[in-house]
Amino acid sequence: MKYNYNSIADIAAFSERDGIPFWQVVLRSEVELTEADEAAVLGEAKKRIAIFNQSVEDGLADIRTTPSGMSGGQAKALFDGQPRFLSPLAYKALTYAIAVNEANAKMFRIVACPTAGSCGVVPGVMRAVGDTYHLDEEAYVRGFFAAAGVGNVITNAACVAGAVGGCQAEVGSAAAMAAAAAVAMMEGTTDEVVAAMALCLKNVLGLVCDPVAGLVEVPCVKRNGIYAVHALTAAEMAMAGLRSQIPADEVIGAMDRIGRALPSALRETSEGGLAVTETGKKIAERVRNL
Repeated sequence: MKYNYNSIADIAAFSERDGIPFWQVVLRSEVELTEADEAAVLGEAKKRIAIFNQSVEDGLADIRTTPSGMSGGQAKALFDGQPRFLSPLAYKALTYAIAVNEANAKMFRIVACPTAGSCGVVPGVMRAVGDTYHLDEEAYVRGFFAAAGVGNVITNAACVAGAVGGCQAEVGSAAAMAAAAAVAMMEGTTDEVVAAMALCLKNVLGLVCDPVAGLVEVPCVKRNGIYAVHALTAAEMAMAGLRSQIPADEVIGAMDRIGRALPSALRETSEGGLAVTETGKKIAERVRNL
């Protein structure tokens, strides 16, 4: 197959070989893999992008708390407020990412991107960039396929499951995907897309998965918002010319090794970290008695 890739380096090489952007390599690969025509593949991508945007709206509109009482209405509180420290773009990304993750906690329809627990980062960043720069559907498509390429490589070369690699594999991967998406939406070069994802992922290494009461709410909801801003930071650095000293694929390999080396208590079992603090244990007991 002409566009069969196994690494970020493969995508970059195809991009250079054919003079096409990163995202278009991923699109052409998907056309080859599915044996569908390009219009059909683009149509499926646009359906998912529409779900991204609807999840943002749903999360902002529904301010009810979840049965656990740990989340709900937080995105709306941000939306109704004003940034004090962040740029308007970063503030939107923070808000929208939390909105999508709150929608997930309430069982609304979301795209697992790459997982349900990390579903807010990519949609939050893409919607914030699109809103701020008044971008068209084509820009969202560029971002979607750039994120998909990064996600595909990480999934196949490493892992995206918190139970295997900790939260660095979930929210960390989502942030790397979002950083790539942001650059692609702004028509950055392939080198900039690769740099953004590498800078992003290398700075989330070691993040543990310690959900309180075993629910994807604490620390997950707010973590999605924080790492949406992290993704934009990496994208900003990449488009300013900063580069990772460690190549992207080596960063992915390091993430995988670190995740598998984490104790099981820090890999989604709720047997360590925040989950076993005094307050965390009290919340878990209360949730069990609901």
